[in-house]
Amino acid sequence: MSDEIIVRDSNGTQLSEGDSVTLIKDLKVKGTSETIKRGTMVKNIRLNGNPGEIECNTKQVKGLVLKTEFLKKA
Repeated sequence: MSDEIIVRDSNGTQLSEGDSVTLIKDLKVKGTSETIKRGTMVKNIRLNGNPGEIECNTKQVKGLVLKTEFLKKA
């Protein structure tokens, strides 16, 4: 029995620490007036133990948590 959490993108591809992902939808960032556009590439993601979320940094926002349903592996 493995207790490792498998994180998958919107297409079902497995994501791992340090991967690059691309947004498939424009996302508004809560608490700011920023919108991260569709097609934005996010590099060097971090897994946070939740299978539906990843942590990352973008040029506009640091320490961002994104839902994997809006991402695809680059």
